[in-house]
Amino acid sequence: MASPSLRLSPSALHCVSRRSVLAVNSRRNVLFSIRLKSTTASQGSRNTLPWSEYLAIRRGKRKWEMALTIPCVLAGLAGGAAYFGSMELDATKPIMGIDPLLFFGGATLGCMGMYLWAGYLVGPILGSNLWRVTHRRTMALIEERDREFHRHIVKNRVDPRAQSATNPVPDFYGEKIGSLHQYRQWLRDQARYKRKAQWPEDQP
Repeated sequence: MASPSLRLSPSALHCVSRRSVLAVNSRRNVLFSIRLKSTTASQGSRNTLPWSEYLAIRRGKRKWEMALTIPCVLAGLAGGAAYFGSMELDATKPIMGIDPLLFFGGATLGCMGMYLWAGYLVGPILGSNLWRVTHRRTMALIEERDREFHRHIVKNRVDPRAQSATNPVPDFYGEKIGSLHQYRQWLRDQARYKRKAQWPEDQP
């Protein structure tokens, strides 16, 4: 005897088809969400400099600044010496009651010192500007890391008011940090400074 065929009412068929559509849409939404998250994560990683790369760039910037500081200082010294060395000197007429040789010699040294200081200030500025020209494409990422790095330094650096002759502040601005190893060493130096400031050794 043949079994009777299963027949569904139109309303039941509508419910089944609707559930099937909802299930398919749900799976599509889940897959789309997963793809969106993975795409966002990959874009975020591309739009952020790794710390190791950022610190290497920062180390290169410091080398640029130091490289231009030396010629600027030498140019300042040469300029001061050339200016006063080219002036005519009358050895028979004292200047302000001072022997002309001593006066111009002191003025030359003073001018050389002034140019030396000016070169020391101008060199890092020129080096930094030239370095920025060579890193135009990644400057936005570098500046973002600069702000984050500064927050880390401010958060972890020590209180300079507790310094002493035997316990100087270790690299307060973090200028010497050029790698992750140096950053960890900087953190250890800050911790050592805090320990010495809180529990100073007994003085003999």
